[in-house]
Amino acid sequence: MRPERLFGGYVFDLDGTIYLGDELLPGARRLIEGVRRLERRVLFLSNNPTKDPDEYAAKLTRLGIPATPAEVVNTVVTMTRWLVQHHPRATVFPIAEEPLKRSLRAAGIRLSEDPAEIDVVVASYDRGFDYRKLQIAFDAIWFHKRARLVTTNPDRYCPTPGGRGEPDAAAIVAAIEACTGARCEVNTGKPDPIMLHTALQALDLPAGDCVMTGDRLYTDIRMALDAAMPSALVLTGETTREALTDVDAASRPEYVLSRIDHLLPVSAWLELGWS
Repeated sequence: MRPERLFGGYVFDLDGTIYLGDELLPGARRLIEGVRRLERRVLFLSNNPTKDPDEYAAKLTRLGIPATPAEVVNTVVTMTRWLVQHHPRATVFPIAEEPLKRSLRAAGIRLSEDPAEIDVVVASYDRGFDYRKLQIAFDAIWFHKRARLVTTNPDRYCPTPGGRGEPDAAAIVAAIEACTGARCEVNTGKPDPIMLHTALQALDLPAGDCVMTGDRLYTDIRMALDAAMPSALVLTGETTREALTDVDAASRPEYVLSRIDHLLPVSAWLELGWS
């Protein structure tokens, strides 16, 4: 189940697709080198807001895949752009790590921990989440009845080496929803159209001429399916081959790959001199 054609744009998830922790996954470096030699456009997407595009580009480069910040779109980028576009004068309480806070400040978004003046609570992947932050969100949403709840991404956990994983933004959203009765109104990560539109703008290509490759059915593949974008599931992260047996036809990716360099068709392997 590998493509028989080349695409104009290649969009890649990072965690569980290109690398896991500080190790590249099999075939990742060769694939990116091959796609670039074939003069196709490359974009890396991530729902993880604990790094900004500069940090992701530096990590990819350090691991042997040279990349620029312009080739990375993550939820630091999409959440900042959404707030600037839709709530530029809002006072925001980000339950988040420093990269997102830094980006919001740089964009002129006012941040506060005073529940009486908070307009938007951003629930993000925050490894410093504690009861104090939960109380601020509770007071802003339930007690003062003024704040909206939004999130950077819907991921339940972030994969880590060894298969253990870490609780992600969905756990923080669930905690806030449970105590306030509110519902998260906006998600700026995959599979939401906000992430998709940002990616297509960066590539300057139609969805049908791009392929989205990732390891998660409910984010990477769902986003592609909703946009009629060809999709490829790589079995190096969250989703196993066995799990696909329970997936209905409408939710299945177009391609399923045991390793990511199988994303290129055989004709491209021959052109590149691969064996």
